[in-house]
Amino acid sequence: MTTRPADTSTPGPRLRAEKVTLGYDQRVITEGLSVDIPDHSFTVVVGPNACGKSTLLRALARLLKPAQGRVLLDGRAIGTRPAKEVARTLGLLPQSSVAPDGITVSALVARGRYPHQGLLRQWSAEDERIVEESMAATGVAPLAGRRVDELSGGQRQRVWIAMALAQQTPLLLLDEPTTYLDIQHQLDVLDLCAHLHEEGGRTLVAVLHDLNQAARYATHLVAMRDGRIEAQGPPREVITAELVERVFGVRCRIIEDPESGTPLVVPADRRRRGAGAGGLTGGSAAAARPAATPAP
Repeated sequence: MTTRPADTSTPGPRLRAEKVTLGYDQRVITEGLSVDIPDHSFTVVVGPNACGKSTLLRALARLLKPAQGRVLLDGRAIGTRPAKEVARTLGLLPQSSVAPDGITVSALVARGRYPHQGLLRQWSAEDERIVEESMAATGVAPLAGRRVDELSGGQRQRVWIAMALAQQTPLLLLDEPTTYLDIQHQLDVLDLCAHLHEEGGRTLVAVLHDLNQAARYATHLVAMRDGRIEAQGPPREVITAELVERVFGVRCRIIEDPESGTPLVVPADRRRRGAGAGGLTGGSAAAARPAATPAP
């Protein structure tokens, strides 16, 4: 009788990357990168453009196979697990989601139940209930009969989140969920994500560009630059004037957000000439250095 080799992975969070090298064709984006996603956290990944944020998220979602290293889901290499099995544990909202022409909101959200279907389990009253609850939770129930391509950007984003929610996965990954949305709809989407994390106990991982939004909503922050992790931990510990200058090339002052009490990044006014450096960085050692050029 053949015995399966013992799993030698160390105990840890449900989702993690171990020394992964990621890239496209011959271009390496990250090399030897390791990261743990704390269970039941709202983890936000930040960093300048082309630093590897979305590449890392694609690997965590099983869409990109590491050239070296491995991504572990519940202690097993995610690439060795059946796609439907992964989809019952981990949901993904990609950066650009395209709905089939003419599909209605309810029909698109119902596709979130696909991982739970099979030869012996067809559509059921439970599936119908979950779809209705997912639409209600995201505020799109009144739009159930509307075509997705008729909706506004903010409404469409909520529909895609409803579909991911209908999967009923304990882990949900979101790649730039606020892109192309106005400020009101950005906050609507992030409030919804925070609600799913706080009320449902889900582990969320999101890529965001706005540092202040990341600081306000995240419970765990991962800052990346040039394919490596520069810092990670609670936003209050990660977001410092020195880190913002080092990672983004922007001199700033860090103050307390008067609304949330979280760190608030206030960029230095580049139009001012001859301003004393000491007042720009909140006492950081970076204050003595000249302003850096912003990362592209």
